[in-house]
Amino acid sequence: MKLAIVTAYPPSKVTLTEYGYYLVKHFRLQEEVTELILITDRTDEPKDLNFEENGCKITVKECWSFNSNSNIFSISKTISQTKPDAVLFNLQFLKFGDKKIPAALGLMLPFICKSKGIPTISLLHNILEQVDLENAGFTKNKLLQSIYNLIGTTLTKFVLASNILAVTISKYVTTLEDKYKVKNVALIPHGAFETPPEPDFKLPAGPKKVMAFGKFGTYKKVEILIEAVEEIRARTNEDIEIVIAGTDSPNTPGYLEEMKQKYSHVPQIRYTGYVAEEDVPKIFGESAVTVFPYTSTTGSSGVLHQAGSYGNAVALPDLGDLSVLVKEEGYTGEFFDAHSTSSLADAIEKIITDDAYRIQLAKQNYKAACSLPMSTITQMYIDYFKAIQKSKETGFNIDISTMEKKLVH
Repeated sequence: MKLAIVTAYPPSKVTLTEYGYYLVKHFRLQEEVTELILITDRTDEPKDLNFEENGCKITVKECWSFNSNSNIFSISKTISQTKPDAVLFNLQFLKFGDKKIPAALGLMLPFICKSKGIPTISLLHNILEQVDLENAGFTKNKLLQSIYNLIGTTLTKFVLASNILAVTISKYVTTLEDKYKVKNVALIPHGAFETPPEPDFKLPAGPKKVMAFGKFGTYKKVEILIEAVEEIRARTNEDIEIVIAGTDSPNTPGYLEEMKQKYSHVPQIRYTGYVAEEDVPKIFGESAVTVFPYTSTTGSSGVLHQAGSYGNAVALPDLGDLSVLVKEEGYTGEFFDAHSTSSLADAIEKIITDDAYRIQLAKQNYKAACSLPMSTITQMYIDYFKAIQKSKETGFNIDISTMEKKLVH
């Protein structure tokens, strides 16, 4: 199978770039895949293809740019030129831009690809029906929210034109099937990026690192984390370092710089900036706890899966998709009220002052991550592509529910 993957890819800073990296890393090891066509965004630095294992050939086609109105044409042209046997889109609503026109045009690509007769699967990491538009940084205006929802419904229909639309959370399947009256939505879990050898769960000498990871400023806020740690410091003798690992959200440029100024009086805060792929294990491995200072959620959490892979205890808000993930995939953590600094302080303190409890959480999360490695997830996609091809040959529709039962077992 000659498989094309449309995704952002390191060293790109565009959303889902890390997930794209791990899709490529594991698809290239599937024996059914003879060549990967990486249809990716343009970057100044070369793409990160330094894999240790031998795998299939990778052909890189840098043909699109964030916020470009021409992406729909350049990507479609590249697909026609490279003639893949199948195409996988790694998507969310702001994949191709945070401006309305390029974002919308990019999401029409699965419809175009399917129209060419190419087996097409779109992985949609978030659905607008489950996004809090105000907290996620889209708009506070109620009229504009209604307009966004109308546009989102239209664009979702274009993505649903794929042979299969894959989502990572079960309630997304139900929501889409009920609203759009479709039967081509499949649950394919997010999967753990890496499953390193089981760590020893010991912490390095020095201050205990309380870490948040991601793109900050919209629904990911560092204020509550910093103020929670200050509460803990005021009532205990714990030596704590706050680690803010990541960058601004594209919707809130300058946010972290503003936080640096606002909390310049607070000691032991480290802002790492962008974390390169090779530095991710160290960031997680040294942390006593990974904190999710979220006010809402917009899809399955890659950070939660990473925390599990590296054996981290986590403190997370009991809301939305995070709660669902914990229940469905076997993760665990100390929950807190997303809008209460004291609640977060209590959660962090419970973990960092009780080492046995921290290790218990960390081991459970590692176990959950190991149960769904990316090798298993990419094989699920291969099986779905085979089913699409078979349905084209036989004329019978794919029975998603039957497929899911087979893949689970």
